[in-house]
Amino acid sequence: MSDSSTRAAGRPDLTALRRVVVKIGSNLLVDAETGALKRAWLDALVDDIAELRRHGVEVAVVSSGAISAGRRQLGLTRDSIRLEEKQAAAAAGQIRLAHAYQESLARHELTVAQILITLADTEERRRHLNARSTVGTLLSLGAVPVINENDTVATNEIRFGDNDRLAARVAAMIDAEALVLLSDVDGLYAGDPRRDPDAAFVPRVDAITPEIERMAGAAPRGYSTGGMVTKLAAARVALTAGCHMAIAQGHVDRPLRHMRESGRCTWFVAAEEPRAARKRWIAGSLSPAGRITVDDGAQKALRRGTSLLPAGVVAVGGTFERGDAVVVQDRQGRELARGLIAYSADAARRIAGRKSAEIADILGYSGREELIHRDDLALTTADDPALGDKAADDTAKEGER
Repeated sequence: MSDSSTRAAGRPDLTALRRVVVKIGSNLLVDAETGALKRAWLDALVDDIAELRRHGVEVAVVSSGAISAGRRQLGLTRDSIRLEEKQAAAAAGQIRLAHAYQESLARHELTVAQILITLADTEERRRHLNARSTVGTLLSLGAVPVINENDTVATNEIRFGDNDRLAARVAAMIDAEALVLLSDVDGLYAGDPRRDPDAAFVPRVDAITPEIERMAGAAPRGYSTGGMVTKLAAARVALTAGCHMAIAQGHVDRPLRHMRESGRCTWFVAAEEPRAARKRWIAGSLSPAGRITVDDGAQKALRRGTSLLPAGVVAVGGTFERGDAVVVQDRQGRELARGLIAYSADAARRIAGRKSAEIADILGYSGREELIHRDDLALTTADDPALGDKAADDTAKEGER
C-alpha cells in the first residue's frame, strides 16, 4: 500500500499495512468484579488478528490485565493494594494471560510469544536494540508477540504507569505503521461526551495542537491508568515515529472489524513513514560516540541503500558500546552517514576489514552480519535510498563472500 493513498483517503486500511500494534486495556479483557478473563471477547479479537494475518499484516499485541487477572487468586480483593502486592498479582496473572492467549491463537494455528518490557528497555539504546530485534524476529517467524509492562520488577520510579504510552513506545520501537488503542470510548470528542452529549466527534487529527490537548481535559492525579490524556501522550509518541494511531471502541464483538466496517474511530495521521522518521532521529538527534572509516567500495554500497558490513571498514575511532551512535566517514574524513552500531568499539576493531562469515571465529560468538544494519543507518550527505528493497543488502553480502 502506498503511503500517499493512505493519507489521501484519510483513514488507513489495517488490512493493507505491513505491521500493526493493538493495545488492549484491562477492563476489556478482565471482569472487574470476578477477575475472570473474558474468553469470548478475547476469542473474537483473535479472530480479527487472524484475519489481518491472512492479509499479510504482522500484528503485535500490548496487553494489560495481569494485575487484574492475578490479584483475586492471591486474595487481594480490597480496592487499593500496595506496589509489592501489584507485582505479586502480576506474577500470578501473567501466567493466566499467557495461557489464554496461547489457547485462543492456537485455534488459528498461530504461535504466541510473551515479552515483558520496562521503561529502560525502550530508552537505553542497547536494550532498545535487543527488544526491537527480538520482536522483529518473532514477527518474521509468524508469531504474535504479546507484550506487557514488566510489573513484577517495575517500581514507582521506572514504570510506564499506563499501557497506552507503552504501546506507543513499542510501536515506535518496531517501526509499526499503525497503533490501535481499543478503549471504552470510540474516539476523541471536543468535550467530555459523558457530561456533554452534544460534544462533537473528531474523526481525524493531523497534529497534537493546544486545541486538541484541551479536548482531553485535565490529567488525573498521580499515575494514570488510561484516559484521554494518556492517549494523546501516546499519539504524540506514535506520530513522531511516523506511526498512525487510532482510538476505537473495544466493548464490541470483533472490535477491529467493527472499526473498519463502521468507520467509527479517531485516526491520528502521521506526516511521514516510520522508517523515514527513524532515520531522521538517527541523523539529527543523537550525539555520536565514535567514527567508522570505510573504503570506496563500502561508500558506494551505502549510497545504494545497503547495510555497512565489516569488510568495508578500514578504521574504527572512539570508545563506544553496542547500540551507540557513530559517524560513518570516507578515507578523507568526510561524513557519509550516522548509525547505531551493532558492536562495541573493541569488537568493531577486531572484525574491521574481515568477512561477516569470520565474525564467530574472531569474537568467539555469532553476532550480526552487519556492523550497522541499513534500518539503523541514515545517510547525512544525500537523500537516503535505504527505503529500497532487500536485494541491495543481499548483493553486498554475496560480494564480500
